[in-house]
This record gives sequence, C-alpha cells and structure tokens, in this order.
Amino acid sequence: MMSFVRRLFRWSNRLFIPKTVPEQHGQFASESRTLHTTLAENVLSLQATFSKTPDLVIRTFIYKQTGSHAALVYLSGLTDKNSINNNVLRQLMFHQVDEDGDELPVTLGLMSTMTAWESIETAILHGYSVLFIDGLPHAYALDTQGWPQRAISDSQIEASLKGAHQGFIETDSQNIALIRRYISSTELKIKEYYVGRRAKSKVSLLYLEDVTLPDLLQEMETRITKLDVDCILNTGELADYIEDNSFSLFPQFITTERPDTAASQILQGRICVVLDRSSSVLIAPMNLVAFFQGIDDYSMRWPVATFLRLLRILACFVATFLPGIYIACISFNYEVIPLDLILSIGQFRAAVPYPPLVEALIMEIMLEMLREAGIRLPAPVGQTVGIVGGIVIGQAAVQAGIVSNIMVVIVASTAVASFILPNYDMASSIRLIRFPMMILASIFGIVGIMAGYMVLVAHLINLKSLGQSYSSPIAPIRLKDWKDSFVRVPLWKMIMRPQSIRTLQKKKMGSKREGDDN
Repeated sequence: MMSFVRRLFRWSNRLFIPKTVPEQHGQFASESRTLHTTLAENVLSLQATFSKTPDLVIRTFIYKQTGSHAALVYLSGLTDKNSINNNVLRQLMFHQVDEDGDELPVTLGLMSTMTAWESIETAILHGYSVLFIDGLPHAYALDTQGWPQRAISDSQIEASLKGAHQGFIETDSQNIALIRRYISSTELKIKEYYVGRRAKSKVSLLYLEDVTLPDLLQEMETRITKLDVDCILNTGELADYIEDNSFSLFPQFITTERPDTAASQILQGRICVVLDRSSSVLIAPMNLVAFFQGIDDYSMRWPVATFLRLLRILACFVATFLPGIYIACISFNYEVIPLDLILSIGQFRAAVPYPPLVEALIMEIMLEMLREAGIRLPAPVGQTVGIVGGIVIGQAAVQAGIVSNIMVVIVASTAVASFILPNYDMASSIRLIRFPMMILASIFGIVGIMAGYMVLVAHLINLKSLGQSYSSPIAPIRLKDWKDSFVRVPLWKMIMRPQSIRTLQKKKMGSKREGDDN
C-alpha cells in the first residue's frame, strides 16, 4: 500500500509540476548580465540590487596604483573588519608596486576575478568583499569572511566517554578542517556545490578518491544538483530532499555532530555531506546496523563493545514491542502469564476504568510530553522537572485509578530502553513505531504483533540508502561483515572494508598483526 501511494505521488508530480533544467553549481554561478566599465554605473546597479540593505557598505577611495577611483563593497556583519582595514584598504590606498599587471597589492590568501553580476551578488552574500575599479570590465572578490561563530565544543547529543570532545559548528570550513585533522591524506577529495535559488547554500562532498565507488559519488552528485528549492537551512532538510524513501519512518542517512565519527565513516568508503550553516553532517550510504554502533565501541575492549551492542538490540525490541506485548497478554493471551502475576495484575487493574490500550496511550503520550518539555526547558531545570514531573504524575495517576502500577513499570522500562540507542533519529523512529504495535496488539493480540513485525522486516529489506541495501549484512547475508555488526571482533580481525558499501579498495589493513603466528 505504501509503495502504491509513493508511485501515485511521483506520478502526480511528473504530471502537474513543470520540468526545470537544473542550474550549474560552480563556486559562483555565471550569468549573462555583465559589469559596466564605469564605477558610477556599477555602484548604481549595486544600490538598486541591495536596496533597503543598511548593512551594505560601499567604501570609495583612490586606488594608488593607477590613480583611478575604486569602491570596496561588503556586508558589515559577514566580514572581518581588521582584515579589510589592514590587508585591503591600507594596501590599496597607500602602497604601490613597481611591476605593471593585474595583481593587486593586497595581503590576502584568496582572490578571484568576476565579470557577472550573479557571481558578484553571491560573493557579497557569502561574506566576500568585492572591489570595483573604474575602467576595468571585471571586479575582484577578496576573501574577508568573518561572521560571528561559536567556539568548538563537545557535542550535546552524541556524548563520548573515551573519544574526542570536539563537535562541528555552523561554519563549513571549520568542519572540513576538523575532518582533515583525522584524515591527513591527499586522497581526501572535496566537491563543492551551491544549492538554492533565493539563498544559495554551500554543500561539500568529502570522500576518499581511491576508496569510494564512483557510482555512489555520481548518485549523490545527481541528487544534489537536481534540487530546485529556495534555500536549504539544515542537514535535516537536505536529507529529506535526497533520501530514497521519504515515507519511511527509518532514517536512511546518519546525521552526526562528531568529526571522529565522520572520519571513521569516510575511511570505510562512505560519503560525508557538509552543509554550510549547519552543525551536523550527513553520512551515506548507511545500513540498519550502523545506527546501533557508537564511536566509543572502538575505544574499549571488544567483549565489552559486543555486550553493549547486543544490549542496544535488546533495548530496541523492548522499546518497540514491550507495551504491545503487555496489552496483548492482558487483553487476549493472558494464559501465558504466570498465575501469581496475573492475580497481582488483576488486583491493581481492578480500580482502572479504562482498557489496556487507553491506559497505555495515556502514559506513553504523557511520557512524550515530559520528554519534549525537558528539551525545551533551560538545562539547569529541565532534568529536575522531567524527573520530578514523571514521579509526581505517575504516582498521582496510580492513586487516582487512571492507570495501574504495572503500566507505570512498562512505560518506564520502554523509556529507558529508548534512551540506550546511540542515534537520536533512530530512537525517535523506534518510539513512534510502538504506537501502531500497541493498536495491533489491542485488536489481534500476539498475532497482530507478529503481523506488524513481519511488515516491519519486509519494509527494512526493501529499503535503500543511496541505492544500497539498508538491511545488509543481514539481508542479503554477508557473513564477513558480521565481524563489525551486532557484535565486534578485535580490530586486527577486521581486515576488509564492509562489502555492503561497495568500495574500490577492499582491504583496509594487513592480513595479520606483526608478530602474530596464527
């Protein structure tokens, strides 16, 4: 049914939405409208384009090298004032070089020439200073970017015990530099694109040229360059635009704020997508197993890491099916409950006027409300309000006869199990899946839960991530990849890269450790 709705949605888009030719996404896209040769006309065009823009600065002066009039144009909030005053204006107004030519006497690392208004507007909006000189048919884009940005700090969502305590920030150049600190190789390549019609967002693809399969890279490039939107503000929007199945509850890309996690995935042959103005990056292609792995798993002993991964799998099943199993056992299959326990449950439920489904929905919705309230409240009081609110509301609900004691235990166990999952997107999906499981259990009992589980497994097998199997290495079965899936063998045993990614280089280390006779 879901596949039919998806095909119908795509067919309606092709029928009613006109096809558009994707733009060329260079650093600054070219345009047929070119510059004027006189400075006065160029300044008038700028003032018309950036009307009602009080932070636009047009600094006119005499260019000492040629004695011509010149103008430096920039947005005051996006530039570094010290760099403009010391490296640009002072050099242009008071210094003169002996050699003739187009080289400007500025002390900046990056400078380029532009002849199209579209390129100039994009450069100014991205923090560059643009220099116009009277009589020249081109302008100079000077790298004076310097917008406000926060310091590099630890990730608030992906806490680490033994890993690095650095997280991405909202500047793509800084995020790329953090990844380069981990992968100091000339094979680390970067491709840049500008996406958006109203406000261009810079998207960078990071990959290892000798490892990543060109077909995967081409697929990612095609999806990004075909985007025709006003603007992309964060990685969540970008993932929604380029993922394989937008109707699936499961995330098909990993979103991470940790540079060590991004570097680890790049080394395995995956592609990292860095979006400017976003503090997280996308990793693709991904499979289901990767969402249960943490970067700390590779910093501890392998038996401990294996135990934690198995614990996460158990927590996933508990968070998904435990409320549904309780409802099914109370409503239909009570014969599977021990006699002493069912008598105790009956004693507690004697004063509850609602059926088990309504009872479970009340507690689960209240739990989600407390969770959201804890996120929105200030950090010093959020945790206290969450804990105290949960205890007070739960105890009051039991004393009022709205829910039973056993239901409070079930809901609390479900909440704890959902917190164990290391990936926030996957944990959110699991929390949402348990609601249809509860409804199926209230209608069909254990049979409904098994039917829901079969539909869930079929969906995971059919799901793709950047065209690759989402359920690998379980379906299709790839036994070699099981060394780093739900279990983790010693690192020196992981000789090959994951087969589910399809890389150019299969081996990532030697066949055995030095001095190992086995």
